[in-house]
Amino acid sequence: MATMGFHPVVAIYSTFLQRAYDCIHHDVCLQDLPVIFCMDRAGLSANDGPTHHGLFDIAYLRCLPNVVAMAPKDEDELADMMFTATHQKHPTFIRYPRGAGEGVPVKDQPKLIEIGKGEVMQISPRRAATRSRSSPSANMQPIAKKAAEQLTAEGFNCAIINPRFTKPIDEELTERFASVSEVVVTLEDHVLMGGYGSAVLEHLSEKRIHTPVVRIGWPDKFIEHASTVDYLREKHGLTAENAVAKVKAQFNAAPVKSASSDQPKPKLAW
Repeated sequence: MATMGFHPVVAIYSTFLQRAYDCIHHDVCLQDLPVIFCMDRAGLSANDGPTHHGLFDIAYLRCLPNVVAMAPKDEDELADMMFTATHQKHPTFIRYPRGAGEGVPVKDQPKLIEIGKGEVMQISPRRAATRSRSSPSANMQPIAKKAAEQLTAEGFNCAIINPRFTKPIDEELTERFASVSEVVVTLEDHVLMGGYGSAVLEHLSEKRIHTPVVRIGWPDKFIEHASTVDYLREKHGLTAENAVAKVKAQFNAAPVKSASSDQPKPKLAW
């Protein structure tokens, strides 16, 4: 269908798409065909257990050429991404978790999103940010907001960024904030190995930007079944409190004094 000018839409669980990996590679990406993949249960699917957790899709898609991969922060942005995908001539993947939406009103007319461009959602007057990989429901955005609030209360200047794209990432935005910040924090409902935080690390390394990157995500193991998402996040450290602790560890949990003043130097994190 894609070779004949259509935009086929494949609605499938993230974890089940793994079983069709050669089809993604050989039939779609190699031919650079405009197939749209809507990946349900991306991230944790607590009640369904390890067979249904969609914790690997960012990693298994990042390595394939021609891929455009997105993750919306809410249902309105999901509509925008669906609309944007219909205008692409490349394989497009949209990951979103199990559950209800955020309750955000959806526009009558969706808008096009520029490919590879993130969104600055909140910024302090000074340089800093907490970066989150956001998606509609049970996402990391609330964790990013809570972590930023706690850090701000302790004297940090924080901003929150919705990257939107896991491939291609917003290189300009990543470089700009990392260059003026003292800590970068990535939050993702995905395994750390090969995920969004890895993409940020790789890019900053290539640009020789040495800002520390604190990554919050799932460990290198199969995550067990549980009755709630919150239980598993608390157990494995996907919490605002863990993000705050890791940021503070970068500063040895103490204010940095300016050499020319008795006033504490602003602690910058994004």
